[in-house]
Parts: sequence; C-alpha cells; structure tokens
Amino acid sequence: GDYKGKDLIVVGILKGAFIFLSDIIRNLEGVNVVVEFMAVSSYGNETSTTGTVRLLMDLRNDISGKHVLIIEDVIDSGLTLKYLLNLLSNRSPASLNVCVLLRKINPDVQITAKYIGFEISKDKFVVGYGLDFAERLRHLPYVGILK
Repeated sequence: GDYKGKDLIVVGILKGAFIFLSDIIRNLEGVNVVVEFMAVSSYGNETSTTGTVRLLMDLRNDISGKHVLIIEDVIDSGLTLKYLLNLLSNRSPASLNVCVLLRKINPDVQITAKYIGFEISKDKFVVGYGLDFAERLRHLPYVGILK
C-alpha cells in the first residue's frame, strides 16, 4: 500500500462519507491512522449543488508535514472537493490525496481522485451507504438510485 509504515491522517467528509470511511480504515493494514472529520455543505436539501460551499466543521489538529487522505462520498460538480483541496493544501501537508466512493462521469469536471470506487452517470442521484436525500435514506446497506 501507498501508506504502509506511515502515519496517515484520514479526513472523512461528513456526513456522507462516514460509512465508507469506516470500511476503508478497517482495511488499512500496517498504517498508523488518525481519523479527523470535516463538514461542508453544498447541497442543502436539493438533489443538485447550490454552487456555494460552506465550511461547517474544520479539522481539530494541524496537518502540516503529515500525509492526508480525504475520504469523500461523491465527486459531482467537483466544487466541494476543489474547495477542500485548496483549503487543506494551504496547510502544508506532506501529501494530500482523495479517495472517493463514487465519481459522477462529467467531462466538465476537471477534478479527480487518486482512489475511485465506482463511476456513475452524472444524472443519477444516489442514496444509501451514508449518502442521503434531505438527511434521509443514509442508513440503507447499499447504494441505490433515487427515482
């Protein structure tokens, strides 16, 4: 693994990534993991982004000189991830990478992740496995398409 024998700060983006994050960290063998969380909002109660990212909860510890892996649920417009990458890269981590469960296929989005679970159509809105619609359906044990 890329982080074997290293100290790694895993940053879960709340609320959507918390289940994915727990599965990821349980499978990081030989890695010294510290878990942090951030909360941002760009959706509100809608199925498409509002176009504005608000920081709701920041990191509690310094990441300067440390390896950081952001765990995100979905790359959609790329707006949230761009905001987070800019914010965290200004804090001088040793490395900064992204692991995302789902990336919506969209040629207009230039931002990507080092680790991508699955790619899905950009017009699908998904719920379950931590992903929600208006704070509902997060508890589903699978990822499903909201119709």
